[in-house]
Amino acid sequence: MIFLNYEEAVAYIDETPKFTTKNSLEHTRECLRRLGNPQDSFQVIHVAGTNGKGSTCAFLASMLREAGYSCGLFTSPHLVKINERFQIDEIPVEDKLFLQAFQRVKELADELTSQGIHHPTYFEMLFLMGMLIFKEAGVDYVVLETGLGGRLDATTSIENPMACVITSISMDHMEYLGNTLEEIAGEKAGIIVPGVPVIFDGNHQAAQVIRDRAKELGSPCYEICEKDCKVLENTREGIAFSMEEESFKDTVFRIPFVARYQVMNAALALKTMEVLRKSFTYTTEDLRRGIARTRWQGRMETVLPGVIVDGAHNEDGVRRFVETAKHFQEEAKITLLFSAVADKDYPDMIREICEAIRLENVVTTQIDGYRVVPAEDLAEIFRQNGCQNVTAKPDIPAALEEALERKEDGILFCVGSLYLVGAVKGEIRRRAHD
Repeated sequence: MIFLNYEEAVAYIDETPKFTTKNSLEHTRECLRRLGNPQDSFQVIHVAGTNGKGSTCAFLASMLREAGYSCGLFTSPHLVKINERFQIDEIPVEDKLFLQAFQRVKELADELTSQGIHHPTYFEMLFLMGMLIFKEAGVDYVVLETGLGGRLDATTSIENPMACVITSISMDHMEYLGNTLEEIAGEKAGIIVPGVPVIFDGNHQAAQVIRDRAKELGSPCYEICEKDCKVLENTREGIAFSMEEESFKDTVFRIPFVARYQVMNAALALKTMEVLRKSFTYTTEDLRRGIARTRWQGRMETVLPGVIVDGAHNEDGVRRFVETAKHFQEEAKITLLFSAVADKDYPDMIREICEAIRLENVVTTQIDGYRVVPAEDLAEIFRQNGCQNVTAKPDIPAALEEALERKEDGILFCVGSLYLVGAVKGEIRRRAHD
């Protein structure tokens, strides 16, 4: 079947099951081989972790761009449009290039199924498309974010990355990755390649799993902890910080995000650039500009004055959101727009938020689909946890309008799901074009 337009291609991809048994890495490698091994035309930095991996990827891509290199960025999920998953020099690819790559992968899928071989999974299709897109664009480097886990992730079919980066690890996707931090860390550490440097967040209790795996494979190991960074300023405009790293000791870096956890993500990216310094030509000023000009959607992102969206959707993400909101509640009244999906522990998420933050107003909404949690159910949990001014609005545009009216001159946080973040950003974009 020939797909004549972009919309048909996206519809086909969306109909490919997302949560099925993974194909093996051998399957992905065979797909790459049949496509001419497009991944061999550029060098890759591979990034895994529970939280912060997308932000770390964005910091890396921005620094590479400022240093004068062409960089592909492969991330997930997308918030508004699927093209967001494939960026070249931080710009999502155009529909024409997207469709061209899709056609190639669809032809491959038809060839495989005709031979009795499994059709590529949803994520596998997107990964293969990404490799084709970046080859066609002629990029120098690709910063590659894992999907789920690491050890069996389609991205781990890349056999010779320049570096492996592992960000914060916490409890999430336990049904796929394990029931302890150590088990989850073991899955993330599956991206480590013999002899390839590993740069990782050493703040969590399972860090020893990564150290042991790196040692076993003879991979140079570099650890970053919170003590290695010093926050100098934290305002509504962003954060200024410095690092203990000898190469950067006298440099003040500024990030355009309000959440302190982004300092660790930026530090991991900076350490990665330092570890790979013999592979790149750059100045400290390139890195400083790259960090300052990083753009990343949905993670403590200011989308309107006083309106911040955050995709916090698991235990660690909520803890970090709470840390940021507590910092700002001393200077502004806080309104919360909240939604969650059914396979997340939303009662605990709500309880932790209510215990830590003085919420002036709460508006709940819902993300329709098979994982829907009704807005009124969420509102009732907020009431049970002591919140007074709680309103349920199932329709997201109506919920956003209500939350904006209640915000007044305070701060509105839109939190609980990346799906909510995408819907809010889409609605803001729609209003801007009306």
